Amino acid sequence: MADDRVNTLLKQYKETGDIRIRNEIAEKYLYIADIIAKKFVGRGVEFDDLKQVASLALLRGIERFDPDLGMQFTTFITPTIAGEIKNYFRDKSRMVKLPRRLGEITAAVKNFTLEYEATHGAKPNVKTIAEALSYSEEDVVHALEVGNPISFDTAMAGDGEERESLHEIIPDHDDSYEKVEMKETLRVAMKNFSDTERALIRYRFEEELSQTETAKRLGVSQMFVSRMERKLLAKLKESLQDSM
Repeated sequence: MADDRVNTLLKQYKETGDIRIRNEIAEKYLYIADIIAKKFVGRGVEFDDLKQVASLALLRGIERFDPDLGMQFTTFITPTIAGEIKNYFRDKSRMVKLPRRLGEITAAVKNFTLEYEATHGAKPNVKTIAEALSYSEEDVVHALEVGNPISFDTAMAGDGEERESLHEIIPDHDDSYEKVEMKETLRVAMKNFSDTERALIRYRFEEELSQTETAKRLGVSQMFVSRMERKLLAKLKESLQDSM
């Protein structure tokens, strides 16, 4: 399939949302999903499961891809699929290794949150949860992080109904992404960040450390990391949107 043909189909799908066009694109690029899935074989997950994760990532990538940005689809989809598989392993590992006490706190926080939301029509804040369950705010933040692990494809709420994914804000460090102009845009967007802010971004999204590990590296509390992370991601999103 020539690049012009691919671009035509991608533009048609963006305009029409025709599932048949999406499937035609997906069928052509399933081989990429297979190749990437095979690279992760031997880590305790069957190839068929990895292939399913990769195939779903391919479909999501087609949904998110914007042909008007002038980026090659293969350059975009390769790290997208790899990132999705990495997230799958990370989330699976967290579930398997979850300490008993943290598991109990996470379950209690989840149940309280659901009951509170059903009664009040809104989610409780960290302080409310901590006081109600007699946990420290640090424990609640940790439980919320484990219960809702941050993924490169986790949606971030925008000002209105629009939502962005972290994958679209923080580029994957796959070699193919060196060609993507977004990487330079991101570097410019972070030029006014402090050393601490840059370090937080590096630890959380390049080295993929947990908030607890990041807090230890920075010499701050986990809650500080959680709050700064949300603030920095919002700043990055705004900067990147302004540059487009």
